[in-house]
Amino acid sequence: MTKHVSSVSVLMFYQLKVNSPYLAIAMSYAEITFKDKSLIKRWLQRQRLNSAIKLCSRSLHPPENICDFGAGNGELCKLLAARYKNAKITCYEPTPILLSEAKDNLNAISSVKFCQDIRTITPGTFNVVFCLEVFEHLPPAEMADALQTISDLLNSEGIIIIGVPVEIGIPAIYKGIFRMLRRYGEFDANIKNVALSFIGRPPINRPIAEIAPNFRFHHEHMGFHYRHFNTTLSSFFRLLNVSASPFASLGPWLMPEVYFVAQKIPRK
Repeated sequence: MTKHVSSVSVLMFYQLKVNSPYLAIAMSYAEITFKDKSLIKRWLQRQRLNSAIKLCSRSLHPPENICDFGAGNGELCKLLAARYKNAKITCYEPTPILLSEAKDNLNAISSVKFCQDIRTITPGTFNVVFCLEVFEHLPPAEMADALQTISDLLNSEGIIIIGVPVEIGIPAIYKGIFRMLRRYGEFDANIKNVALSFIGRPPINRPIAEIAPNFRFHHEHMGFHYRHFNTTLSSFFRLLNVSASPFASLGPWLMPEVYFVAQKIPRK
Protein backbone atom coordinates (compact mmCIF):
# COMPACT_ATOMS: atom_id res chain seq x y z
CA MET A 1 0.00 0.00 0.00
CA THR A 2 2.68 2.49 0.99
CA LYS A 3 4.42 2.39 -2.37
CA HIS A 4 1.40 3.50 -4.36
CA VAL A 5 0.30 6.07 -1.80
CA SER A 6 3.76 7.62 -1.90
CA SER A 7 3.36 7.95 -5.64
CA VAL A 8 0.43 10.29 -5.03
CA SER A 9 2.86 12.80 -3.61
CA VAL A 10 4.99 12.99 -6.72
CA LEU A 11 2.00 14.08 -8.74
CA MET A 12 2.22 17.44 -7.13
CA PHE A 13 5.35 18.19 -9.07
CA TYR A 14 2.97 18.42 -12.04
CA GLN A 15 5.00 19.70 -14.97
CA LEU A 16 8.36 20.02 -13.26
CA LYS A 17 10.03 17.60 -15.65
CA VAL A 18 13.74 17.08 -15.95
CA ASN A 19 14.97 18.30 -19.36
CA SER A 20 11.43 19.39 -20.21
CA PRO A 21 10.33 22.37 -22.26
CA TYR A 22 7.66 23.07 -19.66
CA LEU A 23 9.98 24.89 -17.32
CA ALA A 24 13.55 26.01 -17.65
CA ILE A 25 13.98 26.40 -13.90
CA ALA A 26 12.31 24.90 -10.88
CA MET A 27 9.13 26.69 -9.89
CA SER A 28 7.02 26.43 -6.80
CA TYR A 29 3.63 24.73 -6.82
CA ALA A 30 1.96 28.10 -6.27
CA GLU A 31 3.71 29.60 -9.29
CA ILE A 32 2.19 27.04 -11.65
CA THR A 33 -1.28 27.15 -10.07
CA PHE A 34 -2.56 30.00 -7.90
CA LYS A 35 0.12 32.45 -9.09
CA ASP A 36 0.25 31.40 -12.74
CA LYS A 37 0.76 34.24 -15.21
CA SER A 38 -2.68 33.55 -16.72
CA LEU A 39 -5.46 35.42 -14.93
CA ILE A 40 -7.99 32.83 -16.11
CA LYS A 41 -5.94 29.94 -14.80
CA ARG A 42 -5.46 31.65 -11.44
CA TRP A 43 -9.21 32.20 -11.18
CA LEU A 44 -10.02 28.62 -12.09
CA GLN A 45 -7.52 27.27 -9.58
CA ARG A 46 -9.20 29.30 -6.84
CA GLN A 47 -12.67 28.27 -7.95
CA ARG A 48 -11.88 24.57 -7.83
CA LEU A 49 -11.08 24.88 -4.12
CA ASN A 50 -14.24 26.87 -3.46
CA SER A 51 -16.30 24.27 -5.34
CA ALA A 52 -14.93 21.47 -3.20
CA ILE A 53 -15.69 23.28 0.05
CA LYS A 54 -19.24 24.08 -1.05
CA LEU A 55 -19.84 20.39 -1.79
CA CYS A 56 -18.58 19.50 1.67
CA SER A 57 -20.96 21.98 3.29
CA ARG A 58 -23.91 20.52 1.40
CA SER A 59 -23.01 16.90 2.10
CA LEU A 60 -22.57 16.73 5.87
CA HIS A 61 -22.61 18.66 9.12
CA PRO A 62 -19.47 20.63 9.95
CA PRO A 63 -16.75 17.98 10.02
CA GLU A 64 -14.55 17.46 13.05
CA ASN A 65 -11.60 15.80 11.32
CA ILE A 66 -10.56 16.69 7.76
CA CYS A 67 -7.71 15.49 5.56
CA ASP A 68 -6.39 17.07 2.40
CA PHE A 69 -4.83 14.09 0.65
CA GLY A 70 -2.03 15.31 -1.61
CA ALA A 71 -2.24 18.86 -0.32
CA GLY A 72 0.39 20.56 -2.46
CA ASN A 73 1.18 23.94 -0.92
CA GLY A 74 -1.71 23.71 1.54
CA GLU A 75 -3.96 26.34 0.00
CA LEU A 76 -7.09 24.23 0.47
CA CYS A 77 -6.20 23.66 4.12
CA LYS A 78 -6.03 27.42 4.61
CA LEU A 79 -9.58 27.83 3.27
CA LEU A 80 -10.85 24.88 5.28
CA ALA A 81 -9.40 26.30 8.48
CA ALA A 82 -11.23 29.58 7.86
CA ARG A 83 -14.51 27.78 7.10
CA TYR A 84 -14.42 25.12 9.84
CA LYS A 85 -12.82 26.87 12.79
CA ASN A 86 -13.35 23.98 15.23
CA ALA A 87 -12.12 21.22 12.93
CA LYS A 88 -8.84 19.39 13.12
CA ILE A 89 -7.21 19.49 9.68
CA THR A 90 -4.47 17.19 8.44
CA CYS A 91 -2.34 18.42 5.56
CA TYR A 92 -1.02 15.20 4.01
CA GLU A 93 1.77 15.87 1.54
CA PRO A 94 4.53 13.25 1.29
CA THR A 95 6.75 15.32 -1.02
CA PRO A 96 9.31 17.16 1.15
CA ILE A 97 9.55 20.21 -1.12
CA LEU A 98 5.80 20.72 -1.23
CA LEU A 99 5.35 19.96 2.45
CA SER A 100 7.84 22.74 3.14
CA GLU A 101 5.77 25.07 0.95
CA ALA A 102 2.65 24.08 2.86
CA LYS A 103 4.28 24.74 6.22
CA ASP A 104 5.32 28.20 5.09
CA ASN A 105 1.85 28.88 3.72
CA LEU A 106 0.07 27.69 6.87
CA ASN A 107 2.51 28.71 9.59
CA ALA A 108 -0.04 31.00 11.26
CA ILE A 109 -2.82 28.38 11.43
CA SER A 110 -2.69 26.26 14.56
CA SER A 111 -5.53 23.90 13.64
CA VAL A 112 -3.54 22.28 10.81
CA LYS A 113 -1.35 19.25 11.45
CA PHE A 114 1.21 18.20 8.87
CA CYS A 115 1.77 14.63 7.78
CA GLN A 116 4.37 13.20 5.43
CA ASP A 117 3.87 9.48 6.13
CA ILE A 118 0.35 8.08 5.72
CA ARG A 119 1.21 5.15 7.97
CA THR A 120 1.21 7.46 11.00
CA ILE A 121 -2.50 8.17 10.60
CA THR A 122 -4.90 5.93 12.48
CA PRO A 123 -7.49 4.25 10.20
CA GLY A 124 -11.00 5.63 10.57
CA THR A 125 -9.80 9.07 11.66
CA PHE A 126 -11.56 11.41 9.23
CA ASN A 127 -15.11 12.58 8.55
CA VAL A 128 -14.08 13.86 5.14
CA VAL A 129 -11.06 13.49 2.86
CA PHE A 130 -10.44 15.95 0.03
CA CYS A 131 -8.38 14.77 -2.92
CA LEU A 132 -8.05 17.37 -5.67
CA GLU A 133 -5.93 17.25 -8.82
CA VAL A 134 -4.44 13.85 -8.02
CA PHE A 135 -6.26 10.94 -9.64
CA GLU A 136 -5.81 12.13 -13.23
CA HIS A 137 -2.09 11.46 -12.78
CA LEU A 138 -2.36 7.91 -11.44
CA PRO A 139 -2.03 4.70 -13.46
CA PRO A 140 -4.71 2.07 -12.67
CA ALA A 141 -2.84 0.17 -9.95
CA GLU A 142 -1.82 3.33 -8.13
CA MET A 143 -5.33 4.71 -8.49
CA ALA A 144 -6.91 1.66 -6.89
CA ASP A 145 -4.39 1.67 -4.08
CA ALA A 146 -4.99 5.34 -3.30
CA LEU A 147 -8.77 4.83 -3.24
CA GLN A 148 -8.42 1.93 -0.82
CA THR A 149 -6.09 3.93 1.39
CA ILE A 150 -8.54 6.83 1.54
CA SER A 151 -11.37 4.43 2.34
CA ASP A 152 -9.33 3.12 5.26
CA LEU A 153 -8.70 6.65 6.55
CA LEU A 154 -12.42 7.49 6.67
CA ASN A 155 -14.72 6.65 9.55
CA SER A 156 -17.76 4.47 8.94
CA GLU A 157 -19.88 7.31 7.52
CA GLY A 158 -17.06 9.40 6.08
CA ILE A 159 -17.11 10.97 2.65
CA ILE A 160 -14.52 11.70 0.01
CA ILE A 161 -14.57 14.75 -2.24
CA ILE A 162 -12.54 14.29 -5.41
CA GLY A 163 -11.80 16.88 -8.06
CA VAL A 164 -10.52 15.85 -11.49
CA PRO A 165 -10.25 17.61 -14.85
CA VAL A 166 -12.57 17.10 -17.80
CA GLU A 167 -10.30 16.16 -20.72
CA ILE A 168 -12.88 15.20 -23.34
CA GLY A 169 -15.42 17.08 -25.42
CA ILE A 170 -15.53 20.87 -25.54
CA PRO A 171 -13.14 21.32 -22.56
CA ALA A 172 -10.52 19.37 -24.51
CA ILE A 173 -10.69 22.03 -27.23
CA TYR A 174 -10.16 25.11 -25.10
CA LYS A 175 -7.60 23.38 -22.87
CA GLY A 176 -5.79 22.11 -25.97
CA ILE A 177 -5.63 25.60 -27.45
CA PHE A 178 -4.25 26.99 -24.18
CA ARG A 179 -1.58 24.29 -24.06
CA MET A 180 -0.64 24.63 -27.73
CA LEU A 181 -0.14 28.36 -27.28
CA ARG A 182 2.32 27.60 -24.48
CA ARG A 183 4.11 24.47 -25.70
CA TYR A 184 2.98 23.33 -29.12
CA GLY A 185 3.81 19.78 -30.13
CA GLU A 186 3.82 18.15 -26.70
CA PHE A 187 1.69 15.06 -26.07
CA ASP A 188 -1.19 17.17 -24.76
CA ALA A 189 -0.54 20.12 -27.07
CA ASN A 190 -0.85 18.80 -30.61
CA ILE A 191 -3.79 18.94 -32.97
CA LYS A 192 -4.25 15.18 -33.38
CA ASN A 193 -4.52 14.38 -29.68
CA VAL A 194 -6.70 17.39 -28.99
CA ALA A 195 -9.07 16.30 -31.78
CA LEU A 196 -9.21 12.74 -30.45
CA SER A 197 -10.02 14.03 -26.98
CA PHE A 198 -12.74 16.27 -28.37
CA ILE A 199 -14.58 13.32 -29.92
CA GLY A 200 -14.31 11.36 -26.66
CA ARG A 201 -11.49 9.06 -27.72
CA PRO A 202 -8.43 10.49 -25.96
CA PRO A 203 -5.06 8.82 -26.59
CA ILE A 204 -4.74 5.74 -24.41
CA ASN A 205 -0.96 5.42 -24.59
CA ARG A 206 -0.28 8.14 -22.05
CA PRO A 207 3.35 8.91 -21.24
CA ILE A 208 4.28 7.39 -17.91
CA ALA A 209 7.23 8.34 -15.79
CA GLU A 210 8.93 7.62 -12.50
CA ILE A 211 10.05 10.45 -10.31
CA ALA A 212 11.62 7.86 -8.05
CA PRO A 213 11.99 4.06 -8.33
CA ASN A 214 8.56 2.41 -8.63
CA PHE A 215 6.73 5.75 -8.29
CA ARG A 216 4.75 5.80 -11.55
CA PHE A 217 2.58 8.65 -12.69
CA HIS A 218 1.35 10.56 -15.71
CA HIS A 219 2.56 14.14 -16.06
CA GLU A 220 -0.19 15.23 -18.44
CA HIS A 221 -3.91 15.39 -17.81
CA MET A 222 -4.73 14.41 -21.39
CA GLY A 223 -5.84 10.82 -21.68
CA PHE A 224 -7.64 10.86 -18.35
CA HIS A 225 -11.34 10.07 -18.76
CA TYR A 226 -13.54 11.17 -15.89
CA ARG A 227 -16.34 8.76 -16.87
CA HIS A 228 -14.00 5.79 -16.63
CA PHE A 229 -12.80 7.10 -13.28
CA ASN A 230 -16.42 7.25 -12.13
CA THR A 231 -16.67 3.50 -12.73
CA THR A 232 -13.50 2.82 -10.75
CA LEU A 233 -14.60 5.07 -7.90
CA SER A 234 -17.95 3.28 -7.65
CA SER A 235 -16.22 0.00 -6.87
CA PHE A 236 -14.76 1.52 -3.67
CA PHE A 237 -17.38 4.09 -2.60
CA ARG A 238 -21.08 4.81 -2.83
CA LEU A 239 -21.48 7.76 -5.17
CA LEU A 240 -23.58 10.61 -3.72
CA ASN A 241 -23.13 13.48 -6.13
CA VAL A 242 -21.39 14.54 -9.34
CA SER A 243 -20.96 18.23 -10.00
CA ALA A 244 -19.12 20.40 -12.51
CA SER A 245 -17.00 23.43 -11.69
CA PRO A 246 -16.86 26.39 -11.70
CA PHE A 247 -20.50 26.63 -12.88
CA ALA A 248 -22.32 23.45 -11.90
CA SER A 249 -25.41 24.14 -14.00
CA LEU A 250 -23.38 24.01 -17.23
CA GLY A 251 -22.23 20.46 -16.56
CA PRO A 252 -19.01 18.63 -17.45
CA TRP A 253 -19.80 18.82 -21.16
CA LEU A 254 -18.63 22.45 -20.96
CA MET A 255 -16.89 22.98 -17.61
CA PRO A 256 -13.18 22.16 -17.05
CA GLU A 257 -13.54 20.28 -13.74
CA VAL A 258 -15.82 17.64 -12.29
CA TYR A 259 -16.28 16.74 -8.64
CA PHE A 260 -17.36 13.48 -7.08
CA VAL A 261 -18.79 13.20 -3.59
CA ALA A 262 -18.85 9.62 -2.36
CA GLN A 263 -19.38 7.79 0.90
CA LYS A 264 -17.43 4.96 2.40
CA ILE A 265 -19.05 1.55 1.90
CA PRO A 266 -19.29 -0.17 5.33
CA ARG A 267 -17.53 -3.49 5.53
CA LYS A 268 -19.81 -6.46 5.90
